[in-house]
Amino acid sequence: MAKLLYSATMSLDGFIAGPDGDMSWLTEYLGPNPTIDELMPQVGALLVGQRTFGGDDPYKGTEAEGEAFGGGWRGPSIVLTHWPPKDDLPETIFASSLKEAIRLAKDAAGDKYVNVLGASVAKQCLAAGELDEILVCIAPVMLGDGVRLYDLPGGGARVRLERKDVSHAEHATNLWFRVLKR
Repeated sequence: MAKLLYSATMSLDGFIAGPDGDMSWLTEYLGPNPTIDELMPQVGALLVGQRTFGGDDPYKGTEAEGEAFGGGWRGPSIVLTHWPPKDDLPETIFASSLKEAIRLAKDAAGDKYVNVLGASVAKQCLAAGELDEILVCIAPVMLGDGVRLYDLPGGGARVRLERKDVSHAEHATNLWFRVLKR
C-alpha cells in the first residue's frame, strides 16, 4: 500500500517558498542530491496542492521548466483544487476533496510513495492522519519571509516525528522522518 511522503526543500529559517510563493531562491540549490535521486524511482504518484500546481517554477527559463523535479520524475499527478482548468493535461487528474485526492493518488502509486507537494495540502494530510513521512532538504540560506514548511498560527498541533535518516548533498542537508500517528 502506498505511503504519503511530504517532501520539500526548505530554507534554514523554515520557508519552502518566498513571499507570494516565489521559488526563484531555490534555483541555485538544485544541485545533485543522491537522496532525491534514489527516491524518484520509489514515487508512484504526486499529490499536489493548487498553489504549488499553479505557482512559480524554480526551473523557469530552463529545459526543465514545468516538469516535476526538473524532469527527474514522470507519472500521474493528482491536484487538489476547487478550480480545475478547462483543458485536460496529460497524466494530471483534478480532485476537489482531500479524501478523493488521497484515494486517487494511492491507487495511482500502487505500492510506491505518493509524494505530497505543497504546504497546505501536506497540512491537510497531517490533520487527516494520512501523512506517513516527511523529507526536508535544508538549503544553506535564510529567506526571512514566505510560505512555511508547516504553519498553524494560534492553533498549532504538535506533530511527533521519528528520525528515519540524515544525509548530506552538495547544496542541502536531508532530514527524513516518520510521522508518529496518534
